[in-house]
Amino acid sequence: MGCVSTATYVGGSQVLGIIPTALAEGNFIGKIVGEGLQVPTMQDRISKMLENSDTFIALPGGIGTLEEIFQIASWAQLNIHHRPIGMLNVDGFFNKLLSFLDQAREENFIPHLARQIFISASTTEEMIDKLEDFVYKPDPVVAQIDWSKGSSSKKRKMDLSLHL
Repeated sequence: MGCVSTATYVGGSQVLGIIPTALAEGNFIGKIVGEGLQVPTMQDRISKMLENSDTFIALPGGIGTLEEIFQIASWAQLNIHHRPIGMLNVDGFFNKLLSFLDQAREENFIPHLARQIFISASTTEEMIDKLEDFVYKPDPVVAQIDWSKGSSSKKRKMDLSLHL
């Protein structure tokens, strides 16, 4: 993350580093470039990323990267946000994950409209083009959920029938 943020900052773009206090205090990260924001928890980090981002772009990474990809995807499926998730597929790093998502879609574990938010590209130029062309298509049932009201006593009726 440090190399990417430094290159972005040096290139003249805005950088906001959102880091949990425990990681910042433990000196697990290098020098923060641009603006730094410490938050109490990893959950707060994701929430702040959501508040401050137009899109999400994942680079090849480990468990933390996968966790963030799927949490952001889950929130999109629940109509909490409408931002795409770009996966910079350097040297085919995400190929098997994308194949898994396609298989889960084919077997109806992931709705087509939920699969659409995953954008894959092998170059930054291709990624930017695809992200600029992205148009969110909401699931008509999930689009009825209003997250702005917090917890509501009014229950929504959803079709949860099982199709085999």
